[in-house]
Amino acid sequence: MNQEPATRIHKNAIKAWTVNALLFGLFWFTPSIIQMALAINHNSGIGTPWYHGMDWLLFGSIFLASLIFYLLTGVLLPNIRWKRWKYDVSEKEIDMLRGIIIKKRTLVPINRVQHVDTKQGPIYRKFGLSSVTISTAATTHEIPALDDDTADELRTTISTLVRKVKDDV
Repeated sequence: MNQEPATRIHKNAIKAWTVNALLFGLFWFTPSIIQMALAINHNSGIGTPWYHGMDWLLFGSIFLASLIFYLLTGVLLPNIRWKRWKYDVSEKEIDMLRGIIIKKRTLVPINRVQHVDTKQGPIYRKFGLSSVTISTAATTHEIPALDDDTADELRTTISTLVRKVKDDV
């Protein structure tokens, strides 16, 4: 088997993924905050809820578990994800290695590439990052979080390699 790819994505990916995870995590964390508020306010005279007597234990546990999960996904996982993401581009193929628990390695033959794009969302734009998407007939692959110049250079390099291979055929 070939050696693992060596090129890492930009270090700002950690910051961008942290911001993205913390913003997305608010959607998961907000219900536990609401549940905690309901537990505090449950004596509104509506009746006795099923969880009466264990309000603080139940909702406090849910709140604490949600807070720990929220902080883990927002702070720890982006750093681990960055350490695992590597790629290389050669004249024959694009090699991508990623995955936290399950390592996934993808080899995309250059002669199968149909087109190459760069894209940038608002969080990536804030950190000067772009992603390169590589489309084949079957699917689309993405190399995330490259600085803008590297992404443009990589898009041009892959496009040049594809033209060179298709001219040889």
